[in-house]
Amino acid sequence: MSSTARLTAELAVVGAGPAGLAAAVAAASQGLSVVVVDAGLQPGGQYWRHPDEQAEAGLGAEADAGELPAHPAGQHDWTVYVRLRERFDALRASGRVTYVPGTQVWFVERADGAGGSTSFGWRLRTSPTVEPDDRVPTEVVAPALVLCPGGYDRQLPVPGWDLPGVMAAGGVQALLKGHGSLAGRRAVVAGTGPFLLPVAAGLAEAGAEVLGICESGAVTGWVRQVGGAVQSPRKGLDAVGYVRTMLAHRIPYRQRTVVTAIGGTDQVESVTTARLGRDGLVVPGSERTAEVDLVALGWGFTPSLELVTAVGADTRVDVDDSLVVVVDDDQRSTAPGVYVAGEATGVGGAALALLEGELAGLAAAQDGGREVPARTLGRLRFGIRRGRAFARAMHRAHPVPRTWTTWLTPETLVCRCEEVDVATVLQARDELGGGDFRTAKLLTRTGMGWCQGRVCGFATALLAAQDAGRGLAVDDLRPTAKRTLATPLSLGRLADLADLGDAAPGKVPLDLE
Repeated sequence: MSSTARLTAELAVVGAGPAGLAAAVAAASQGLSVVVVDAGLQPGGQYWRHPDEQAEAGLGAEADAGELPAHPAGQHDWTVYVRLRERFDALRASGRVTYVPGTQVWFVERADGAGGSTSFGWRLRTSPTVEPDDRVPTEVVAPALVLCPGGYDRQLPVPGWDLPGVMAAGGVQALLKGHGSLAGRRAVVAGTGPFLLPVAAGLAEAGAEVLGICESGAVTGWVRQVGGAVQSPRKGLDAVGYVRTMLAHRIPYRQRTVVTAIGGTDQVESVTTARLGRDGLVVPGSERTAEVDLVALGWGFTPSLELVTAVGADTRVDVDDSLVVVVDDDQRSTAPGVYVAGEATGVGGAALALLEGELAGLAAAQDGGREVPARTLGRLRFGIRRGRAFARAMHRAHPVPRTWTTWLTPETLVCRCEEVDVATVLQARDELGGGDFRTAKLLTRTGMGWCQGRVCGFATALLAAQDAGRGLAVDDLRPTAKRTLATPLSLGRLADLADLGDAAPGKVPLDLE
């Protein structure tokens, strides 16, 4: 059915977004042989998602950076990408980097003598993002890994959020960047955090009418975070640019305002917003309803940690209540030979991901016996500390409202895949002992659907822990990220394991906890 090819290298990088590209370029420039595995069909990740190169210019996976579009719609820092892509392409041409697009990693295990090493390493079980594709190898083996899995939109339920026309803010931007498509013509962008600004600006510039940005917090939240804010003055300049666009298109920015309900029959027809008081509760009489065909919701981002948990790396809860991987000053995780960079270490944006990726690649090269200038390592560590300080300030200035459950109804769906409502989750918590995500999942089927808890996991964990009056802990969130198989997999790919001629790798242990 499919290829059983095995690729080996000194370093395997998972992900070709900002962190992954930077890691691959840094490591290969130091002489390591690198394999880059990426679910996308072209480099760039979600941040630099752009129109299909093959469709636009007949370039495909062998595209040259010099032939890329000058500035695709909705892009930011595009020149940074083009320069990085030029170095990446040059290393591919030299044979130091092997790029494997359209490929997902569904399982990770330890491998003896990986990549020619005398010690153990790692084996990545891979499959095509879209079947069938015989060009995709069955496995990639290397003594060291750099995991750059990125992240995705964090969501909170609201009455009516299961209607067509309600989208994650990142999904709205992805349609614009990747296809030049508008998700709607009359929109409200709501949630919290700076990411709402480029989404609204991108919609407006593409021709949509944006009725407003509803920010649950207030800009005064930055007053207490000045020390972190000044660590990245460029972010302030970016915000000024978005404000100019908002002024040009007359987009209101409503602080302490949330979406409390979304109306419609077969699709979104209206949205109800309300102001929050100093106590975080809805101000009576402040509700306003408007006709819309798109509601873009964004409550920040959460890392994709399936592969991080698969290698057994330690995790912690970040200041924004996201589960993130524990790394040292050089991006080493607690799993031997595994480095992690980008959003998986804490959501902090592309500029920080670039620094982390470069440091991870250089650390892998240094641990592999290459000499790396101490000054370069010091510069990267310093930049990362500043970037992390800004990220902490951003998360503290834009927290998820502690009162978000007050505008839910018992019938509001928490898990859209399995159609589990708030009342069911609360009943499991209060009457059946479902005071954590894993128990709530077993009792209610929340998180057992197509998304496997990626959309509903955070909200369910918050609801389950709420009765105890405590914050989220690692044990609350780690079950939302731990999966035996990291991605959906065809039975044919599982059958391929028997054809490898290697008895031990053919056995995939199933962790059913």
